[in-house]
Amino acid sequence: MSNFKPLDIKKFQKQSSEVTADSLYWKNLSVPTLVKEFGAIDYIDFSPVQPHYFAVTCSVRVQIYNPITKLVAKNLSKFQENAYGGSFRQDGRLLVAGDEQGSVKLFDTSSKNVLRLFKGHKAPTHRTFFTPDLLHIASFSDDKTFKLWDIGSEKVVHTYSDHSDYIRAGCVNPASSNIVVSGGYDKKINFYDTRTQQVAFSVNHESAVESLLFLPTGGIFISAGGTEVCVWDVFAGGKLLTKLSQHHKTVTCLRLASNGKRIMSGGLDRHVKIYDVASYQTVSTLSFPNSVLSLAVAPKDQTVVAGMVDGMISIQNMEENKSQKKEKSKYNSKFRSVDHDIITTKRIAEASYDYHLRTYKYAQCLDDAMKNCVKTPEITVSVMQELIHRKGLQRALAGRTHSSLARIILFVIKNIGEHRFLRVLIDVGMILLDVYEDKFHEFTGKLGKQFIQLANILQKEVALTHDLLELQGALELLVAVSSVSSDDRNDNPISFLTTDKCPGIKQSEMAKESSIVIV
Repeated sequence: MSNFKPLDIKKFQKQSSEVTADSLYWKNLSVPTLVKEFGAIDYIDFSPVQPHYFAVTCSVRVQIYNPITKLVAKNLSKFQENAYGGSFRQDGRLLVAGDEQGSVKLFDTSSKNVLRLFKGHKAPTHRTFFTPDLLHIASFSDDKTFKLWDIGSEKVVHTYSDHSDYIRAGCVNPASSNIVVSGGYDKKINFYDTRTQQVAFSVNHESAVESLLFLPTGGIFISAGGTEVCVWDVFAGGKLLTKLSQHHKTVTCLRLASNGKRIMSGGLDRHVKIYDVASYQTVSTLSFPNSVLSLAVAPKDQTVVAGMVDGMISIQNMEENKSQKKEKSKYNSKFRSVDHDIITTKRIAEASYDYHLRTYKYAQCLDDAMKNCVKTPEITVSVMQELIHRKGLQRALAGRTHSSLARIILFVIKNIGEHRFLRVLIDVGMILLDVYEDKFHEFTGKLGKQFIQLANILQKEVALTHDLLELQGALELLVAVSSVSSDDRNDNPISFLTTDKCPGIKQSEMAKESSIVIV
């Protein structure tokens, strides 16, 4: 039986960031250089060989950038429709990419010529990778298949059709050319041994899989999808080792950094989280101006490149001086060459309110949360919110003494103006009034006055919410009006608000509304 998960206390105050070796190290990245491309950045990949050029796949081309000058060195544009997943071979001499038509194209990076054209997919091919033996290509397509191609003969070696939805993620084991993993929008991750031509095992990520990544030793692979990053053990048959839930929007890409000792995950929340491979703890965070779709890191962290949904590319180089090099040597000495470190932790003492939650004693749980409500109001509000989710707050509030009721009402009245607790405490106040609606006539003196005060405060908060919504509507109207081109306006400040622009609204009404806004 699994252990009871303690209540997640929502602490809204921003904590001061702790200065660590990792945070100091990643602060050495230079100010981002932003380059604008045409369309969302689908994939970025660094050449493994010096001078570590990187390929950016977007729109109908793959562009190869110089990381020093940050300029386009070569342009591979032999695509009729969108290109996807351009990645280098391990020697940096060849590059493979898929396209919207389902084709897989093999390029010579020096001459920019198409050396091979692999046709067989019936839908867009989003990811393509070379195997470590340099003889085969793995392609993953929206036609729900993964194909293994022979480069020399330009023919398909085998086709795997074990997914029931788009395959948008895949990776090849860096230690074995025969091990391939594919991830699809059917939430499944299939592990293949290409020598047997069938699925070795399958695991469920529980969300559409966006990216897959093997650790350098090949014994562990990582999947990203939804808001979670999952770590799987290959030798244990796909055992889930841990889940990393540091993003609050979809995780779109995964990369290794610091010579395989750090994992980086980028997401639509505009953040890149950096994890320690040994402990899977978050050690640093990078922020970007827009949602991150793709990410790449040069060997030895020389350059970090992120591609965003608006076509912007952020390029940051690692800056070093003598003192920073000393810090870096100390930093690297702390790394441990392991994929997974089993850490024994002491059992944390269970809070009393967690014990009562686990045993469904909701009244006692609320009593325990109210004991320190002055010093730690966030704990009390979190317990109340959990009781609302469990539909147990009515039971926790019913049958209370006058003194305990007065204390709860006083807590709600005192903290309902705090924006962090507003939504929860409005619900608590409404439930409290509903529970004791039939007993109001029994409450006299101070308790009766508190109930009346609570009802008045709730009415004021609801009225304030309506006023703010009206203000929001007025502001949205002003924003919509300001977007009208200046060509449509004349000397009359409201003449551009005609019935042609706003069908169904009379001129007099629009003039009246405009005059109110001006006042």
